[in-house]
Amino acid sequence: MPDEMALLVADVYEAAGVLRRSGEAVAAAEGQTQARWQLLSVVSDSPRSVAQAARRLGISRQAAQRVANDLVHAELAAFRPNPDHRSSPLLALTSAGEDVLDRITARAAEAHEAFARGIPPEEVRAARALLHRLVERVRDHEDEGARARNAR
Repeated sequence: MPDEMALLVADVYEAAGVLRRSGEAVAAAEGQTQARWQLLSVVSDSPRSVAQAARRLGISRQAAQRVANDLVHAELAAFRPNPDHRSSPLLALTSAGEDVLDRITARAAEAHEAFARGIPPEEVRAARALLHRLVERVRDHEDEGARARNAR
């Protein structure tokens, strides 16, 4: 009997790959990349430092910094003073960035609607709940491993 968890992990990787390609196409239709879209989205609710945005996205600070610099150069975002940390400015959307994000989000909503056609909403909710539990358990496992390494 195959290892069901290994098969689920393989399915998640496959889903991530096809969704990433779809996301790239959605972002490209507005002249953006998925990385730019993700960073615009992360700072859309409130300005964040690049380090905070990187943590939220699960990427390196350096990768987030490169994308942030691109967004600032394109005038889709701007660095603002950080009252809590002078050397770590906050990245905030400009009105042009808000407009681009709104257009990308609308395109993504259309794509999501097409993906979900024929799938009952309760199945989508159940899949999300399972993925949230899985992510939580993986994080707990990582935390336990880190604690064990630090205890040595």
